[in-house]
Amino acid sequence: MKPKFKNTVAWQQAELLMQPALIRIVDHIRQQLEQTSWKATYRDVQTPIPGYELCLEKADTSVCVDLWELCFQVCFREYRPVHAELETQEVDIDTSLIDEGGDVDWQLLDAKAQKLIEQVFADFAAA
Repeated sequence: MKPKFKNTVAWQQAELLMQPALIRIVDHIRQQLEQTSWKATYRDVQTPIPGYELCLEKADTSVCVDLWELCFQVCFREYRPVHAELETQEVDIDTSLIDEGGDVDWQLLDAKAQKLIEQVFADFAAA
């Protein structure tokens, strides 16, 4: 899925949030892995857009999740992953993650990333 931004301000806000979101997501994945028996690997993917996947394995179960999709869920409001590779989805930036000074609100971003990763691991455990 390719996000579509409403205007250049939204594009700039996404640029501000995406790297911090990725950092917090990867850190929360690490923390969750310390508490589970899942084996994790990261792999580069080139299509539909270059990025990374997190692949988790345990016993006879394996799942992979696109790290950009996780970032989108943190950075955008009410984002729902679309599995059509070339589909474009108009997105709304979660502006609550940007403080009054125009900087990343690290506490809110961290809390949203943590909640998302906890849910991802809970869903994997239930599968």
